[in-house]
Amino acid sequence: MRFLLRSLGGLFITAVTIGLLFLAAFQIWAALEQARTGGPGGRPMQEQAFTVQLVTLTPATVHPVMQVFGTVESRRRLELRAGASGRITFLSPDLHEGGLVAAGQRLVQTDPSAAQAALDTGLAAQAEAQAALEDARRDVLIATDDLAAARIQAELRRAAFDRQRSLADRGLGTSTDRETAELAASGAEQAVLSRQSALANAQSAVSTAELAVRRNQIDLTEARRTLDLTEVRASFAGRVTDVAVVEGGLVSQNEQLAQILDPDALEVQIPLSLQQYSRLVVGDAVLVGTPVRIVLDGSAGRIAVDAHLDRAAASVAEGAAGRTVFARLDQPDPRLRPGDFVTVEIDEPPLANAAVIPAAAVGADGAVLVVGADDRLGAYPVSVLRRQGDDVVIAVSAELVGARIVAERAPQLGTGILVRDAAAPQPDQGASQQALRQGAQADG
Repeated sequence: MRFLLRSLGGLFITAVTIGLLFLAAFQIWAALEQARTGGPGGRPMQEQAFTVQLVTLTPATVHPVMQVFGTVESRRRLELRAGASGRITFLSPDLHEGGLVAAGQRLVQTDPSAAQAALDTGLAAQAEAQAALEDARRDVLIATDDLAAARIQAELRRAAFDRQRSLADRGLGTSTDRETAELAASGAEQAVLSRQSALANAQSAVSTAELAVRRNQIDLTEARRTLDLTEVRASFAGRVTDVAVVEGGLVSQNEQLAQILDPDALEVQIPLSLQQYSRLVVGDAVLVGTPVRIVLDGSAGRIAVDAHLDRAAASVAEGAAGRTVFARLDQPDPRLRPGDFVTVEIDEPPLANAAVIPAAAVGADGAVLVVGADDRLGAYPVSVLRRQGDDVVIAVSAELVGARIVAERAPQLGTGILVRDAAAPQPDQGASQQALRQGAQADG
């Protein structure tokens, strides 16, 4: 009995296995038949076509725009430094961060008492030296008059001596009278020499007094300069920044107090790579005067200011490899501040036989996908001339003139893939659904 049950179980399992094998063979045959006939009910299958955005390449003269970044700076910058050490006794109410000051306005005053005392002492010394000079000049006048009187006296004594000698020659005078007259004439000559020496001494005293007056004038000028150094004034109108002093504080000589920036003399420092710099000076292009646009994007909106390239840096900064150029604003704009990080748009020389396409249209291999006459894709290499934002500028060769290329490459797209233009009209959806229903009825 047990043997019979095991035999029947084996037969059942064998029958089930054979049935499953027949079912698998039937499924394989049905799949092969469906593939041969083209689908259920004998309907032919269609190849899948991907919908893509197409762009037509039309060669033209493109004016590329170089987009770089820069920093706004002020061409006029004044450092306020203390000319004299001491305690700050006056601080202008406009001397604070962002304050506006006028040219020549007094901003800071240190304690001037010591400088004022030195100036008063210098004035007194100058008055004393001036008085000594006037006394010396009067002594010169007196000595001059004494010399003139001595010379007259000497001439009279010589005339008297000549008369006595003439009388002696005629035998009328005595030798005593002649000797007396000769001694008197000699004494008069000696008096003239003494008066000349006194005049020379008086003139030397005048020279010494004049030198003293000049030295006192130098000391007085130095005292006035020291007094002026206690005041710090603005040499031009501008905005105050980096304020580092308070009223009553102690400052040392040459200590920086604040800075003044001229808001009407702004420029933008623009670092460029060697390749970007060479584009601006290629051929006959002139760097100076090239128009640029300064763009500042923020939450309040977009600020655009016209400017022009003014100059290039004379040297290369340490650790840098490119070039630095400076753009000067055509008109002052109060919305810009030194230190703003801005975008700079520079117009490059025009490029002929070029086209602007989306950057996504160029693959990593430097090729674009071109749609052929059979709506299948083919890869063609292109030369990228410029990259600007989300677009690129490519050179349009003769074989690509009028060609339609894929605007955005996808991973599933490649050579030989069938595509359909997204802008082309789509087939009638109602007709397609009706054809599907008829095929289903035929299968039933």
